[in-house]
Amino acid sequence: MTTADSPHSSDGWTAAVRQRIGLGRLLPLGGPADGAWISERAVVSVLRCSVGATGPGPVLGDVRIAVADPDAAPDPLLPPPPSALSPGPLRIEATMSATADRPLPAAAAALRTALLTAAAQRLGLVVAEVDLQVTELLDTVPDRTVPEPAAVRGAEAEGVAGTAAAAVPGVATLTRVMGSAVHTGADHVRVELATDGEHRALDVALAVRTAVADAVEGHPPVTVLVTAVVDAGLSP
Repeated sequence: MTTADSPHSSDGWTAAVRQRIGLGRLLPLGGPADGAWISERAVVSVLRCSVGATGPGPVLGDVRIAVADPDAAPDPLLPPPPSALSPGPLRIEATMSATADRPLPAAAAALRTALLTAAAQRLGLVVAEVDLQVTELLDTVPDRTVPEPAAVRGAEAEGVAGTAAAAVPGVATLTRVMGSAVHTGADHVRVELATDGEHRALDVALAVRTAVADAVEGHPPVTVLVTAVVDAGLSP
């Protein structure tokens, strides 16, 4: 895991702004009752690493993820992070490159299956649609590579909530991209963290919610924001 610049350094404020913008959209993780969100950057990293680990085949290009039907998405049952999307099924839009020695529909179907499998099994995302656009025909089959994971701004586990969250298996580190690692609101607690690649992100988030609610006095509702998946290329 790589640690970003300290917020106490001269350029710490600029680094923090870049980290926040770099998260992309905050996507619903699981369903309306799960109280979990994950950054688009983390999702794309896992998808790209999962596709890259499968060997030669179609090359994944640009990836964008949003709620498939925002008008039909239900309201979250727990307070979402600022600017988070409503917890409806998602739509993945991506470009791809492929060789002409394999029918393009077959290549696209294989890539679509790989994306759906990774989204469900590695993360716990609810994906309704995968829209792929072929943007380039390649002369030779390229070797897929697993990209390096993005830097993660780690945070110390402080307080009862932070200590409980950090002790949950699958939590790589607490993070503080959106502010403090533990945000205590009037009616809930929100925990920000990074998961490791050996645990499904939704499972970790649900376990953190339970652990923190049990540890904090009054047992308040807890939500979780996953900002990164560390070592996303690891096999689950």
